[in-house]
Amino acid sequence: MFKRLQEKWGVSTRQFWILFLVFGLTGTTTAILTRYITSWLGMDASTFWLWKVLLRIGMLLFGYQFILLGYGALLGQWGFFWKYERRLLSKLGILKEVKSQKSKVKNDSTSPTRRIAIFASGAGSNAEKIINHLKFHPSIEVAVIVCNKPGAGVIGIAASHHIPVLLIDKERFFRGDSYLPQLKQYGVSFIVLAGFLWKVPGALIAAYHNRIINIHPALLPKYGGKGMYGMKVHEAVLLAGEKESGITIHYVNEHFDEGKHIFQAKCAVETHDTPESLAEKVHALEHRHFPEELVKVVMRASYEL
Repeated sequence: MFKRLQEKWGVSTRQFWILFLVFGLTGTTTAILTRYITSWLGMDASTFWLWKVLLRIGMLLFGYQFILLGYGALLGQWGFFWKYERRLLSKLGILKEVKSQKSKVKNDSTSPTRRIAIFASGAGSNAEKIINHLKFHPSIEVAVIVCNKPGAGVIGIAASHHIPVLLIDKERFFRGDSYLPQLKQYGVSFIVLAGFLWKVPGALIAAYHNRIINIHPALLPKYGGKGMYGMKVHEAVLLAGEKESGITIHYVNEHFDEGKHIFQAKCAVETHDTPESLAEKVHALEHRHFPEELVKVVMRASYEL
């Protein structure tokens, strides 16, 4: 039974048990709250049965759903449970109005939906921050996650948010069509590199001129270029005795980390810092600034098209 449910939901084993935990916690919490409210209202065996039934229906229709979303968000499964709630709204006849309003926004020529692709190779923490941030910006949608490493953490993140994944092959990416047909099929108008370790081929850069951005974990032009990624950057910064480091968000051109700068943020490098502690500081800057700057750049680019 569990296996069938997992296949139906299309989730990993780990995510399935997290979802199962959310449902369990929600049911238990709802039951406890219902008993508390019943007692607080002074309901007992002598209370007219209809009032008790209405209370339970109200808790089921409203209290349970809010609690479910709360636990879902707390355990990183907001995307799954929001989709679950939307199906419920559809059955209750409420979603029809929501859909018509959404269609109205999409059909409004002054506010088209911008569809972006996120390219990532690793755990995907920046990708997840972007996805969550864009929930508050419905005019920008993550159409697809592009990944070059089967089993990378970002694939699980995409699944939890019900975003399709395009796994790419090096030969086709560099010497074939660079997956341009697939990106066009997804309606991608902007590309975001969030921890993507391959160099972007010229065909992709030409097709998305000034519409590809990257984030680098240092203050470019220092500590950039081929081979400068991840912990190697932080080790180089510490070895050079730098007093500050940070992030650089920049456009992507034909050369590693040489595109025009969009934004930089700094953090202090302390004498006791290690590559790991410096990485934490830089990650904090990435998570704070990358989603916000991305929205600005995508919106600006769409107006220039």
